[in-house]
Amino acid sequence: MPAYSPPEQGMLRLDSRTASLSEPPLVVDLDGTLINTDSLFEGAALVLARNPLLPVLFPWWLRRGKAALKREIADRAQLDVELLPYNEPLLDYLRGERQRRSLLLCTGADDRVASAVATHLGLFDAVIASSDAVNMSASTKAAALVARFGVGGFDYVGNDVSDLPVFAQARRAVVVNPTFALRRRLGRVANLERMHQTPSGVALASYLRALRPHQWAKNLLVFVPLLATLDVANLRPVLPAVLAFIAFSLVASAGYLLNDLFDLRADRRHPRKRLRPLASGAFTIKNALVAIPALLLAGFVLAARISGLFVAVLLLYCVCTGLYTFWLKRVPLLDTLVLAALYTLRILAGAAAIVVVPSVWLLSFSMFFFLSLALAKRHSELIEMEGGEESHGIPGREYGREDLSTLIAQGSASGYAAVLVLALYIDSSAVREHYRHPEVIWLICPLVLYWVNKLWLNSQRKQINDDPVIWALKNRVSRAIAMLSVLLLLLARWLP
Repeated sequence: MPAYSPPEQGMLRLDSRTASLSEPPLVVDLDGTLINTDSLFEGAALVLARNPLLPVLFPWWLRRGKAALKREIADRAQLDVELLPYNEPLLDYLRGERQRRSLLLCTGADDRVASAVATHLGLFDAVIASSDAVNMSASTKAAALVARFGVGGFDYVGNDVSDLPVFAQARRAVVVNPTFALRRRLGRVANLERMHQTPSGVALASYLRALRPHQWAKNLLVFVPLLATLDVANLRPVLPAVLAFIAFSLVASAGYLLNDLFDLRADRRHPRKRLRPLASGAFTIKNALVAIPALLLAGFVLAARISGLFVAVLLLYCVCTGLYTFWLKRVPLLDTLVLAALYTLRILAGAAAIVVVPSVWLLSFSMFFFLSLALAKRHSELIEMEGGEESHGIPGREYGREDLSTLIAQGSASGYAAVLVLALYIDSSAVREHYRHPEVIWLICPLVLYWVNKLWLNSQRKQINDDPVIWALKNRVSRAIAMLSVLLLLLARWLP
């Protein structure tokens, strides 16, 4: 086979390979078919991540047509085509088909994006894509292919309802991961030859995983003020605390989706984060853009049933999350302070839900403790990258390997400061007012001190995998320390 060269735009190369092939050409769509994402939304996410105000121009660009919008976005966002989530089973199928027929990439994506993908893959003999004035999709795509090959002169691989006009003109239709709208209309595709579809159970699992339900464990912090003031004779605060947990979980999931949306490029360069649903294409950007406002709306509707004060704290959390996503996560050390503040805001939200004034001691302990956790997160991310392609630092973060010792020192100091605050709190008058046996709480200090040391030891040994929360949930020692601490608090309060 001759060496591959970039495909020509809009026509097949009549070389010795294509001239000897007798099978009709196989035409392949790009968005949602060859790649498990949409290149237009990928570009829009990059534009938004670089300049959050620029998307206000999208309607202005769209007034000149969708092709113009695609061109304007392509001008400002160069996709990393080598990192796009490709449909590997389809690629295997195309490699086999290339032995007996010509392959054509025909897509509504901007022609520069399509050509870059074709050049990267080295499979296609030609590319037909959108230009400045022509949006190559639906009936326009069908007409272009009929003009070039005639009715029934080609086979077509697609996934969306917009491909129906092309299927109707093709000899055979190959359907790959059909959208819900296309699945409802597959009965109209009389020439269906092959269909590959991700099992619905796998898709649903990916959707749930995109919400990061394991991270909802952080939201258990809203119950801390309730546990600190719980009176078995008055259980009324329990319901608002439970509602607060649910509301916070919904809003937090919207924040995780937003963060993943703008971290796509960095996540795809990460050895494990590239497997996240958004980065891998298992959960599409379109789905994320629908899920984010839906989760926010549901969370705030529920929050409004609790109290106005709780809504205000939840809104503050959203503002901080937005600032972190768009800017602060790229500012060294300040990003960890924001992460610690987001943990502490959960405690403030719990206090607002049951209308109590949180202890200054509790908030101080929270800031120091969770600052240590946030620094451990950055340390574990950084140390995990050692020896890899990104060994110079963390993709999308301004940390380098020279910062490892600094992160260890600052993180350990923050953890020890949290233990010191806890020790001073135990000796305060506030404890004597609420606990019958405050001396029992002293036993929590060595437990927390041991946990902090274990956290940093495990981080240095690359055993945390960039998320201390997941590590703590899975680590038996961490779970045992947490249960012992709660038991000691209960004994200190209710022991006769």
